[in-house]
Amino acid sequence: ALEPRLLVRRVETQAQSSVAPSERADNIRGAFDVAEAGLGLVAGRHVGVVDDVMTSGHTLNEVAATLKRAGAARVSNLVFARTPPH
Repeated sequence: ALEPRLLVRRVETQAQSSVAPSERADNIRGAFDVAEAGLGLVAGRHVGVVDDVMTSGHTLNEVAATLKRAGAARVSNLVFARTPPH
């Protein structure tokens, strides 16, 4: 099932593209929660995450960690574009 509102942002952060690569993990840490309505969709499931662009991967890592804390058995990421490493 497609659930575009599965995650909610609990903390406003600076845009990752405006943060130094060495600070991106700290910038995004704790920024997301699974929406209450989505908790039953995550527990024990393989969850796929789709994103437009991956730069450092810190946002996708934080999303995966958030989903796993909510009970996801596995998280896979699909991105449409990857920026070159710095």
